[in-house]
Amino acid sequence: MPIRPLDRYSRTAIGLHWLLAVMILGSFGVGLYMAGLPISPLRVRLINWHKWAGVTILLLSAVRLGWRLTHAPPVLPQAVLRAMPRWQRQLHQGTLALFYVLFFAVPLLGWAYSSAMGFPVVWMGMLALPDFVAPDETLAKAVLLPMHRAGAYLLAALVVVHVAGVLKHQWMDGADLLARMWPARG
Repeated sequence: MPIRPLDRYSRTAIGLHWLLAVMILGSFGVGLYMAGLPISPLRVRLINWHKWAGVTILLLSAVRLGWRLTHAPPVLPQAVLRAMPRWQRQLHQGTLALFYVLFFAVPLLGWAYSSAMGFPVVWMGMLALPDFVAPDETLAKAVLLPMHRAGAYLLAALVVVHVAGVLKHQWMDGADLLARMWPARG
């Protein structure tokens, strides 16, 4: 059965979803890669790109949350609702809520870490952002960096759960969930 326009997310929601997905996955990958590099011009460039991406993710997350609060998402298809026991519906809602918390927490923790280390965040190399916390290397290394990393790993784990859930409902329950969030053709 074809997906009706009311069963799909809006173009804005779809665009924000995929843009954030690509940016978050790219930022996560760069973060993993740069952490293992020795101090070098490449590592400094990647750190700056990672910071820029984090600030951009933070801004886009605010736009996405504003959009979500003012535009109701389409109702889940009946095939999905029938296939989901109560605990799965609760997991679905909890996962979505935790996504939004982490969309903000992970970049803010990274920004705080950078501030505590005494390294300013200059978005796109042009806009100096205020420090989040006073310089404190112990706070940065003992608290903020581990929290930033843990949040990033939790976000990556949620992405895996999210994708697994979509694919389960797509292939096992016969609900065409991918069409709801995939950019429309034509």
